[in-house]
Amino acid sequence: MHDAMLARLQGELDSKRAFQDQLVEAAQTAGRDLTAQEMELYTRAKERMVELEAQLVPMRDSVRIAADSAARTAELARAFEITGRNAARTPSPVEYRSAGEFLLEQYRAGLGDRDAAERIELYTRAAQHQTTADNAGLIPLPILGPVVSFIDANRVLVTQLGPRNMPSATWSRPKVTQHTSVAVQSAEKAELVSQKMQITKLTFNAATYGGYVNVSRQNVDFSVPGIMDIVVNDLAAEYAIQTELAAATAFDTGSTAGLAIPTGVATVAGVQASIWDGAQKIYNATRSVGRVVMVTGPDMLPVLGPLFPPVLPMDQISTGLSASDFSTGLVGSISGIPLYVSSGVGTQRILMLSTAAAEVYEQRVGALSVVEPSVLGVQVAYAGFFTPAIIEAGGIIKIVKTP
Repeated sequence: MHDAMLARLQGELDSKRAFQDQLVEAAQTAGRDLTAQEMELYTRAKERMVELEAQLVPMRDSVRIAADSAARTAELARAFEITGRNAARTPSPVEYRSAGEFLLEQYRAGLGDRDAAERIELYTRAAQHQTTADNAGLIPLPILGPVVSFIDANRVLVTQLGPRNMPSATWSRPKVTQHTSVAVQSAEKAELVSQKMQITKLTFNAATYGGYVNVSRQNVDFSVPGIMDIVVNDLAAEYAIQTELAAATAFDTGSTAGLAIPTGVATVAGVQASIWDGAQKIYNATRSVGRVVMVTGPDMLPVLGPLFPPVLPMDQISTGLSASDFSTGLVGSISGIPLYVSSGVGTQRILMLSTAAAEVYEQRVGALSVVEPSVLGVQVAYAGFFTPAIIEAGGIIKIVKTP
């Protein structure tokens, strides 16, 4: 039982360490710090590792002492076997170097040589071969962590905008709808032009996203790696997917139509015309405030990738798109505008936007849990408040690819 429990605790400890490495590697690859969600998961893993190590230390010592004692006992048994009265009677393995030697041994046995007869009998004795199938109960089934889970929790669009703190359940953003005016004076002492400034109010409301799972206490205590961290991490990843989808859907719905990529096989000239048309519209709407980025869905990779290979002549408009950088979401740039891939973006389209034209607000609730004694269960939930906000629809351009 000690070995089984040690294996379970050590397996969970290794999975926690591997999970922390994955979080750090993802942030390092993207050239950023750990996000609030990643830091929360990293801290939870560290706390569990401390608990596991506190249990493992005394158990390792007990197993080591028991192993040393068993080894000494085995050595004493071998010594008594060699020096005991029956040591000379212990049969040694019989081997014949050739078929001729074996035939000669049979000849001697036939002449009455008792030793030769015993050696022949020992050599030809039918031995019972024991395999792992005969003692399956003694062979543990190893579980290699971490758990394989293919899920894209990168919030590319949300990350580019940078989530802002959610101030309240409802809040507003002031926006200038009419600026003052300045013009050339028509004549000396003539009245200057005058125009008042008008500022409107954009109102936004918090939306709640979350989910929960009820886990049995038996599952919590006996699963390796620990099921609770796996469930919480999966809920957090699903939260990331849904909030990314919410942002992409809101911006797509409230966007301004751009120049569509022409019907048929896409060309560099066609894509370039659509992008520069979008850049013009964004500049007219935002007056160069903010950074311009593009986000597309994975279905557009076969359209754009062949047009912009990684190795290109110097006169091309892109340094080339890379098909291997999905961990960061960035696959390259076209006309100097970075292109990201997000599963939240709709099909056959590119969202091109200024970071000044859209905002996202978020307040993470994180993981919550409650014990249900009557059914020996642990109910765990993950939630947060998230709202995408369109500040200037003219600064969000939707470029579609017509069939």
